[in-house]
Amino acid sequence: MTSRNPTTVPAQNNNFYQNRRMHLDNDRHQKALEPKEQQHKVPDHGQWLRSLDRQQRTQLTEKSDRIGLQYLFVHAGLIAAVSGLIVITAWPLWALLPLMVLQGVLLVFLFTLQHETTHYTPFKTRHLNTWVGYACGLLLLLPPVWFRYFHLAHHRWTQNLAKDPELQSPKPDTRLQYLLYLSGLPLWKSLILTLLRNASGRCTDSFVPCGKQPSVRRESQLMLSVYVVVLLLSVITGSLNTLLTVWVIPLLLGQPFLRAYLLAEHADCPEVDNRFANTRTLLTHPLVRRLAWNMPYHTEHHVYPAVPFFRLPQAHALAKAHLQQVEPGYQSFHRRYYQRVSQ
Repeated sequence: MTSRNPTTVPAQNNNFYQNRRMHLDNDRHQKALEPKEQQHKVPDHGQWLRSLDRQQRTQLTEKSDRIGLQYLFVHAGLIAAVSGLIVITAWPLWALLPLMVLQGVLLVFLFTLQHETTHYTPFKTRHLNTWVGYACGLLLLLPPVWFRYFHLAHHRWTQNLAKDPELQSPKPDTRLQYLLYLSGLPLWKSLILTLLRNASGRCTDSFVPCGKQPSVRRESQLMLSVYVVVLLLSVITGSLNTLLTVWVIPLLLGQPFLRAYLLAEHADCPEVDNRFANTRTLLTHPLVRRLAWNMPYHTEHHVYPAVPFFRLPQAHALAKAHLQQVEPGYQSFHRRYYQRVSQ
């Protein structure tokens, strides 16, 4: 039984794996044409990690509650401010659309924070990472314990077709699949089914340890209970419209932006073990990096997951000469990707 994937969407193209293998063979052919001296000069991620001295490792992995909380307060403060504008603005629903899109972008990019909490790196205090991860997961319908095991398996087996859970649902390979992926609709279906399966004790994902199945079941049951209580209270208090305009509709509107962001991390990267090659870094605008908790430095994050988000620029400065997948921005990536799937 295949894993449910919170970061990719299912596709129906039966030629997917054949096409990906063809691209990989082309990559290997091009690599074989490179001078042997050049091939040997490029270290893999393991060699680069071993080249760091103790002082560099200590500096790169030093965590901070203060910096993490500063980032969190800014992000949460923006969500609260936009929520207030939506509530107090007596505009019709269509006129609220720009505010709801902004709210949605702020909400869905809490995923990057939840993603970081799976590594316990945004904050120095371990319990703070745990509780912030639970709060983000509750807002995003993404059970944090289950997602932690999903994500750790992705890190361990990045771009391994047989073992990376993100590849259980292939990346879009046609224009229709690309647009469907960006819509986020298959994702919401996957998340809801995951919550229901886990809550009923029917989680069969191989990346979840047997001993953690009860925790996975309980967290989904608790999340579903919270959603039912919130819905009932909003109906009883006459605040259902607020719930929809501040949370539900913005999540739907914001998800395409997160889909576009996540697709660029690994799509069209070679299926090899070297993390300098199988993961992409995007040199985007500082505001985008700020919104995404510096995760556009994604190769650096995969190479050294213990580095907290605010030290990834330092990791980038040390590793940039070895990066093999670098894109000048998301627009550049999607222009190229759309051209490929349109052929």
